[in-house]
Amino acid sequence: MIDKPNNLTIDLSALVHNLDQIRALIGQGIKIMGIVKSDAYGHGLLPISQALEKKGIDCLGVAYLHEALEMRDKGIKLPIVILCGIQTKDEAREVVEKDLTPVLFDITAAKTLARESAKQGKRVRIYVKVDTGMGRLGISHGEIIPFIRKIAALKELDLEAITSHLSSADECVGSFTEYQAESFKQAIETARSLGLRLPSNNLANSAGIMGHKQAHFDMVRPGIMLYGGLPSPEFKSPVALKTAMNFKGRVLQIRELPDRTPVSYGRTYYTEGPRRMAVLSAGYGDGLPRSMSNRGNVLIKGKKAPIVGRICMNLTICDITGFPDVRPGNEAVFLGSQGDETITGDDLARWAGTISYEVFCSMGHGHRKEYIS
Repeated sequence: MIDKPNNLTIDLSALVHNLDQIRALIGQGIKIMGIVKSDAYGHGLLPISQALEKKGIDCLGVAYLHEALEMRDKGIKLPIVILCGIQTKDEAREVVEKDLTPVLFDITAAKTLARESAKQGKRVRIYVKVDTGMGRLGISHGEIIPFIRKIAALKELDLEAITSHLSSADECVGSFTEYQAESFKQAIETARSLGLRLPSNNLANSAGIMGHKQAHFDMVRPGIMLYGGLPSPEFKSPVALKTAMNFKGRVLQIRELPDRTPVSYGRTYYTEGPRRMAVLSAGYGDGLPRSMSNRGNVLIKGKKAPIVGRICMNLTICDITGFPDVRPGNEAVFLGSQGDETITGDDLARWAGTISYEVFCSMGHGHRKEYIS
């Protein structure tokens, strides 16, 4: 068997730990929708969904229908919510056949779904999305009553929840989140005044779960929390999370470079005095953010080694001057732990000027994943 230079592993026990932390934080009586869209943030749609189903999560959320169909085809029985909705007759047919739950924000799509439900002789569960301040998908506050009345008239549809999305819950000052939570509460009261039960209303994403208890309502929607990341690199979590994704490469070559030697593309780095460099086996083609060139670190021999020069497509260079006994073939940790040191997704995000969501999605894409627990 040929050994790979780079290896991406997913620790399912970290996922389970994070789910337990979420349950402890929200307390009893609040349901959890695990967000597994975009290949579970790069962690693998099916293995993550299966692990969450095994641990008794209430439902799962995806972006689009094709993700939900793959999950049903592979035996996932949990309720699956399609967060970005549906549009076509063919999509409606699949939703009804596979017992899926689309988020609706368009009356034409609702009528299409109702006709397909009638044809199959089944009722279908739906969510309605309202816009409380995100300015993205959803119906505005003034449209809620007429929209809900039209939905209620479609007897084939079972409106299970009002849903919305927080735009700024990771900010230190939570006044806008408080406004959104109050606006959402009013939307629920408006809908319930029309005689609807609505048992699963949900607003809180990971930042809302960690920082805004008033946004929890009937159900919460953790995404980045499940995978051990934070809503933003500077966010302070009230619970201890574990990073599920680990990415390791190897040292390909050791270089002894004299003073004033340029390193990598564009000569953005010159050595200051003689330096010892390690050329590593992964680059931006493997998911490392190119924007952390000359800024990030990797772990070698249990110590942080600074990345120097621009990150290449499949190679990265780091300074190991003063490191003991580094040789070609030694492990290089880009994400994860080695010895007493750890590099998290939020460390990478901070160095790259992004968020851990993007780091995980990019790093998980295209890699064969190994699952451990």
